Amino acid sequence: MTTRAFRAIDRFHDVHPWDHNAHHHPWIMRQLPRRFGRALDVGSGSGDLARLLATRATEVRALDADRAIVARARELTGPAVPVTFTAGDALTETPPGPYDVITCVATLHHLPFTEALDLFRRHLAPGGTLVVVGVSRAASPGDHLLGAAAIPLNIALALIKNKGRRVPRPVSMTAPTRPAAMSFAEIVRDARRVLPGARLRRRLFWRYTLVWHRRPAGVRGPSPRGDR
Repeated sequence: MTTRAFRAIDRFHDVHPWDHNAHHHPWIMRQLPRRFGRALDVGSGSGDLARLLATRATEVRALDADRAIVARARELTGPAVPVTFTAGDALTETPPGPYDVITCVATLHHLPFTEALDLFRRHLAPGGTLVVVGVSRAASPGDHLLGAAAIPLNIALALIKNKGRRVPRPVSMTAPTRPAAMSFAEIVRDARRVLPGARLRRRLFWRYTLVWHRRPAGVRGPSPRGDR
C-alpha cells in the first residue's frame, strides 16, 4: 500500500475516530473466567478495560507510564470500583503479584519484548491467564493482505459507530503512541521461547493476540490453550 493511501486513511480516521483497542475488549473478556481474584492491566490508558475487568475481579491494579492519562482514568472511575491506578514503568514499577489475570493492550511494543513477557510470566499466578492484544510491523505478504482487507471494514465501522458524523477523539486515544518494530513472525518466535504453549493469531485492524495459561500448581505438561 502506498504512503499516500495511508495518509488518506489517517485523515479519514482523524475525522471519524474509533478505538481499535476497545473493539477487542469483548474478545478479551471471553478468554477469562466469570469470576477471578486479582487482575493487572498493563498500559491501562483511560481505564476502560480495567473498569471492565473490575466487573469480575476482586481487585484490579492498572499501570500506565503516562501520568496525564492515569489522572484522567482516576477521574473517570467511580470510588466504589475496585481499581487502583498507578503511574509507572512496567518493568520496574509493576505492583507485586501474583495475579490471576494479566492484560496488556497495544502496549507491549513500547517495552522490551522478551523482558516484558518474562515479567508477566513471573507475576502470573498458577492457573492464571495472560491476554495480550498487540501491534506488529507488517512484513509478510499475509500481513499486507490482512491489512488491506481491514481498510474497507475499518471505514464501515467508523461510519457506523459515529453515525457518519465528525466526532472528537475518545479519551482512550489521547495517550502517546509509537509504531511497532517487530514483525508477527518475530513476535511468535520470541513469545514461544518465553511462554511455551502461547497461542498467537493475527487479527484485523492491525492487531495480533496472544493468550497464555500458566499451569496450575502440581500439574505437568503443556499449558492449556484457549482462544474463544
